[in-house]
Amino acid sequence: MKKTIALLTGGTTGEWVVSVKSAATIAQNIDSDLYDVYKIMLNDKGWFYEPADSVKIEIDKNDFSLNFEGRKIKFDGVFIAIHGSPGEDGKLQGYFDMLNIPYTTCDALTSSITMNKGYTKAIVEGIANLYTANSVQIFKNSKYNLSQIKQGLRLPYFVKPNSGGSSIGMSKVKHVDDLDSAVEKAFKEDTQVLIEEFVSGREFSIGVFSAQGEVTVLPTTEVIPTNEFFDFEAKYTPGSTKEITPGDMNEEEYARVHQIVKDVYKKLNCRGVVRIDYFLEHGTGNFYFIEINTIPGQTATSFIPQQVAAMGLSLKEFYTSLMKETLG
Repeated sequence: MKKTIALLTGGTTGEWVVSVKSAATIAQNIDSDLYDVYKIMLNDKGWFYEPADSVKIEIDKNDFSLNFEGRKIKFDGVFIAIHGSPGEDGKLQGYFDMLNIPYTTCDALTSSITMNKGYTKAIVEGIANLYTANSVQIFKNSKYNLSQIKQGLRLPYFVKPNSGGSSIGMSKVKHVDDLDSAVEKAFKEDTQVLIEEFVSGREFSIGVFSAQGEVTVLPTTEVIPTNEFFDFEAKYTPGSTKEITPGDMNEEEYARVHQIVKDVYKKLNCRGVVRIDYFLEHGTGNFYFIEINTIPGQTATSFIPQQVAAMGLSLKEFYTSLMKETLG
């Protein structure tokens, strides 16, 4: 028996553009012998199914169903391909939990916590061989003392909005005088801001997923930005970063990184596929946790499809194993 799946795309943030591209890749690579897929667009105007040959049909949010061609379609599961809100921050997961419909991502609590960089760092602290950059988390409507922060943290700093998967509002601060304007810029995007010591190292991004009860680590990607750091522009402008998959790590680093990212996956109670970004510090080779992305991009050029290919799996095999694990 084929399962009826909703592929949910769009979203209510600037990242909806990437979500649409991710959903296109996923739709092309889902095994049509196993799954009937309905692509559902979610945006500020509503939730719609858009058949190729007719007008869009609104989803009934009472039970997440669809009236199409004279029949009511209910879904056996949902493949969530929305980056940013409400797909990555736990809102949709909570909704589907209440309706008892399984989905492909981490649960509502993990999704919600991991959108907050400061809270995530606090949870992963203490994992063997994992380091986190010294940082201070400040809140828009409470008192904070920037001159005290300047004394407590070593330059340069990274200043970033604490929530959100994208790199909008992020700055690298090399002079203490520039901290105030960087904080102001970050507060335009979020009510919480993270001021973090800069870690000098090579940057990597690695996919981790669970299938057949096993946590599997994908080959890593080394990210070499031509910009000063991997900001929004570098992330989405073709040619502005060099990406090498698999990234170059020696055997010891490879084994250590695999153990750390499996531990992070388990400690944060992840499910489905996630992507963990990290630095290997120059000189020491220490693993510094940057952040985790619980709905990583699936566009043709995204890291996860690159890593799946490097592992010798087809995207069809990969998505099938992901869906069997999370949707039952």
